[in-house]
Amino acid sequence: MSANNPFARLPEAASFTVVSTTISDGATLPVEQFSAGVPGGYDRSPHLSWSGAPEGTKSYAVTVYDPDAPTGSGFWHWAVADIPATVTELPEGAGDDTGSGLPEGARQLPNDARLARYIGAAPPAGHGPHRYFFVVHALDVASLDVPADATPALLGFTMASHILGRAVLTATAETPV
Repeated sequence: MSANNPFARLPEAASFTVVSTTISDGATLPVEQFSAGVPGGYDRSPHLSWSGAPEGTKSYAVTVYDPDAPTGSGFWHWAVADIPATVTELPEGAGDDTGSGLPEGARQLPNDARLARYIGAAPPAGHGPHRYFFVVHALDVASLDVPADATPALLGFTMASHILGRAVLTATAETPV
């Protein structure tokens, strides 16, 4: 696990709270949130609930990022844009193939596996623990107007100047040898 901070060079943002009934901050991810390619994994997105977003929030985006993936650029596991400001919770499994648990108007973008869905943790065996940043971004616009095939990196670039606040829950995962 590297010490790099994925937020170090991003604009400062107010902090607010994100919690989960599925995962705990600082704890190991449950096997259900691992990739289906890992024994016991289900590619099931966790429950997320947030509160205390800054005044003026007009929408949210949710991202899941592993900066420790051996790629030079990390690995984006999930990206959801245009979550209405009235929504403050996503149920477990919201990031399935159809986005069945997402609110109207929200859009899943392709992750780094180029799948428009949540893909679970799958650190290479013996690579050590990886950090998974589950982030809710409070935005000052109702829609980011990114293309449906936009990468999570493009989403991040587009929303950088619109972020009012950031709520972060970090969990870890490791695949033994």
